[in-house]
Amino acid sequence: MQLSLHADYALRVLIYLGAHPGETTSTQKMSTAYGISKNHLVRVVQTLGERGYLHVTPGRSGGVRLAMDPSKIRLGDVVRHAEPNLRLVECFDLKTNTCPIVSACGLKARLKQALDSFLAELNKHTLADLLAERRQQARLRELLQLNSVVPASTSHRK
Repeated sequence: MQLSLHADYALRVLIYLGAHPGETTSTQKMSTAYGISKNHLVRVVQTLGERGYLHVTPGRSGGVRLAMDPSKIRLGDVVRHAEPNLRLVECFDLKTNTCPIVSACGLKARLKQALDSFLAELNKHTLADLLAERRQQARLRELLQLNSVVPASTSHRK
């Protein structure tokens, strides 16, 4: 199982904002810090805003910030809200299922149980847990800042 980039980036956005408590920041800053597509990040921020995790202020002077206390943001819930497809196998979607053994197969129930366990395990942890130690939060800020620095261009003379 692999999370989509949408869910992965959703977790990264929350970590970034959690490492910068109380700050409003731009999607461009986060995009640069992580080295990921700003366009994709905008869609992720929109999803997180719609789900109530972020305050999103549009426009040139806008930005995003956490809308919830990090201790209220459960990781499993974020994955469930941000992952567009938690159908592990074809038979999870009754509309498109073509598997001929679905009525006699026990695999679907086991996979559903495993998925539920995966999300339940993630829900034991919050964004605050990821940022629990001030040293960890400071290290995250440092790493994100280092990635935000654009190297100075060098001029070449002929």
